[in-house]
Amino acid sequence: MDETQVIRVRYWAAARSAAGTAEDVVDVSGPTTLADLTAEVVRRHAGTRLPDVIAVCSVLVGDQPVGTRDAAAVVVPPGATVEFLPPFAGG
Repeated sequence: MDETQVIRVRYWAAARSAAGTAEDVVDVSGPTTLADLTAEVVRRHAGTRLPDVIAVCSVLVGDQPVGTRDAAAVVVPPGATVEFLPPFAGG
């Protein structure tokens, strides 16, 4: 099957500010790794603070936290939503 599918990438708080957008839609031809997906969104926002912000973000794939798993080992299926959540400062 050769039809294009997408992964929706959402940015929150400082990540949204760094990316200059609330979300990106990434075309994929099949499952991809979180590492490859992250490299793609960093490439799309070259010259911004996004790479530094993403480096400290918590990541959700669907509603599942990635935690400390290796991004190269985390498979993101087409149709999934990936969310980058920066640490939130407390009062």
